[in-house]
Amino acid sequence: MRWINKIIVHCSDSPYKRDDSAADIDAWHRQRGFRKIGYHYVVRLDGRIEKGREEWEVGAHCKSQNLHSIGVCYIGGRDPEGKIADTRTEAQKESLYALLSSLVEKYHCPVFGHRDFSKKPCPCFDAKTEYAELYESMKGK
Repeated sequence: MRWINKIIVHCSDSPYKRDDSAADIDAWHRQRGFRKIGYHYVVRLDGRIEKGREEWEVGAHCKSQNLHSIGVCYIGGRDPEGKIADTRTEAQKESLYALLSSLVEKYHCPVFGHRDFSKKPCPCFDAKTEYAELYESMKGK
């Protein structure tokens, strides 16, 4: 098993309400020359969680951070006008929280957003701040 020291949240940059899947992202990533989807998990608009890469596999989701991280992508990131926006549905928020909570508990590491390692506005909210309490509550356990 790999040593994991961070969980990184991404958005798919999908047009508003287009419910892309892990299979769709896998196709996009393969077109870009990846071996397979770069993320470990994808959270659909209705909150369903789809598996991407296995957790033991090194991801391809955040330059210079893949070796020791788990990549989680939620579908969305564009408002009806095509502007960058936090478009997470309530179902996605609930599923993301549950998934991230279980990953933080499993790996005892903090959550970051892709934007913490890149100039990209991904995800379209401050994941590091929003999910900080997940890791804080694990300290000392």
